[in-house]
Amino acid sequence: MKKDTYLLTKFINFKTVETMKLRYLTTSIMAMGLFFMIACKSKPKDSEIMKTATTAVQTIPGVTADVKEGVVTLSGTVSTEAEKTAAETAVKAVKDVKSVVNNITVTPPAPPAAPVAVTADDSLKTAVAAVVKDFPGVTVDVKDGVLTVTGEAKADRWKTLKMALDALHPKKVDAKGLKVK
Repeated sequence: MKKDTYLLTKFINFKTVETMKLRYLTTSIMAMGLFFMIACKSKPKDSEIMKTATTAVQTIPGVTADVKEGVVTLSGTVSTEAEKTAAETAVKAVKDVKSVVNNITVTPPAPPAAPVAVTADDSLKTAVAAVVKDFPGVTVDVKDGVLTVTGEAKADRWKTLKMALDALHPKKVDAKGLKVK
């Protein structure tokens, strides 16, 4: 019986040792696997970030993106502050972007157009049009301050028209082309 006990004890010890070795080996393999997963996990590449950042700003004309170590630098020219902000917001939403440097410039609005110079003839044409509207059949052209009257009018209507035109102080009223009845 002692011999059986001895062999049984040896067998149990062998099993225990083998189980411990197996556990140690399994734990070691798992630890090494975890180590390699952590050590081999690649950092995001700038080229991948660049591709995604470029796609994010492609709807905003004139904006370009450059990436270095996860930092995106925006540059270009846009027409509004809203476009500049939209580009920055779009790139900040890109995965793995550490920060954004916004070097986009906003084009200042164009200066207001110079006022159109109003000539003496323009003012005179406006005034003549207001007077002539009440005299159908009569046309008055304005050039260099001279009023050229054409068409037909009755004598009394012509007299009234002439006084109204003279009141505008033109250089001259030329009525050679007017037929007076």
